[in-house]
Amino acid sequence: MQHAGGTPLPPPHGPVPGHGAAMTPHPGPGHPIPPHQHQHQPQAAPPAPGWPAPPPPAAPPHGAPTAPPPAEATGHIQLPPGAPVALPSPPAGASAPDAAHAAVAVLLIGPAGAGKTSVARHWADTRRVPTAHISLDDVREWVRSGFADPQSGWNDHSEAQYRLARRTCGFAARNFLANGISCILDDAVFPDRPVIGLGGWKRHVGPGLLPIVLLPGLEIVLERNARRTGNRRLSDEEVARIHGRMAGWYGSGLPIIDNSAHDVPTTARLLDDVVARSIASPPSW
Repeated sequence: MQHAGGTPLPPPHGPVPGHGAAMTPHPGPGHPIPPHQHQHQPQAAPPAPGWPAPPPPAAPPHGAPTAPPPAEATGHIQLPPGAPVALPSPPAGASAPDAAHAAVAVLLIGPAGAGKTSVARHWADTRRVPTAHISLDDVREWVRSGFADPQSGWNDHSEAQYRLARRTCGFAARNFLANGISCILDDAVFPDRPVIGLGGWKRHVGPGLLPIVLLPGLEIVLERNARRTGNRRLSDEEVARIHGRMAGWYGSGLPIIDNSAHDVPTTARLLDDVVARSIASPPSW
């Protein structure tokens, strides 16, 4: 990821009359200023649609040194703090955070075909506060030449690209949260691989991440997987194997949503309820 540069410096002051500066005599009547002597003021570019323009920097007194931009900001974009993300704090006078408006980071876990991406995207689209959706599969596929497809066999290359994608997603989540934007990430995290599963997500995002499992029945997962195309579609045997491993989340203490009989909007509303409960009483993981 690349960030914008620092706060632009104010334009340098010109020479002050009376202090050794050469003054240009004003032409008398009937002597227009030659074209080459016209001074054109550059016009500021309009802000990008949907983004407020940053306030103009205040010009320091003449001769005063210009202070560098603060280390934690680039322009009006805040950099994420070095510390891991913590759970949101309740507003002043409230007993618990407002789940509908708090800046939260949710990790939606589930097997292939559970509907993670569809539910996460709908949930992000319909929240009343700015919310981003970050899909680990999308980030993995940023690698074009040399993409290590796990379907071709899980090896050192595919694991390295998975770890790199997860770290990238974690930084992106912290970056969004530092600027007041909630986010929901989705990943097929296995309960029997804590080192590259939840443990990795906690390292890269923080203990404030809210993991929630989306786990419909096997027949539903098989049906949804059959509608997939490209390298997102798995064999029935692979889907069944992944689904069986995901059953280990039962008894883990994490909240689980069985969306076998629910459409995407209904599942997103259930997710809202679970997020509110998770903020009020965080799961132990």
